[in-house]
Amino acid sequence: MPTHAKSNVEVERCFDLMSELRTHLKRHEFVALVRMMETEGYKLAYTEVEGHVVAVAGYRIFTNLFMGKTPYVDDLVTASKHRSKGYGKALVSWLREIAHEHGCFYYHLDSGTQRHEAHNFYFRQGFRIASFHFSERLTDR
Repeated sequence: MPTHAKSNVEVERCFDLMSELRTHLKRHEFVALVRMMETEGYKLAYTEVEGHVVAVAGYRIFTNLFMGKTPYVDDLVTASKHRSKGYGKALVSWLREIAHEHGCFYYHLDSGTQRHEAHNFYFRQGFRIASFHFSERLTDR
């Protein structure tokens, strides 16, 4: 069962897996970054099996004119050696329940265009491509 990372230790335990998805992250900055994002509504959740974090998701719930109240999944990753064991599916279902509890109308996320296996996973979970997401890099990190 997924749980929210509340303590700094729990947040830190999510770093290795999250950095598989977000390779630019730096361990020494991770907890402070998550804490800053929490002030903007971000929540970090994880699934642990036998003392190991096997799936992680970061999300936020907000309201906009296009979709009304909605959860946006910023990050979702299952450890490569634990894929196809149901952990990602359980995390997606858990997030869907949270969306229902908050009275959300939609449930959405973005996925990099190169992540074909992830796209297939999202299709199996009932997601559909609803729009294109455009971005412009303004500065170097």
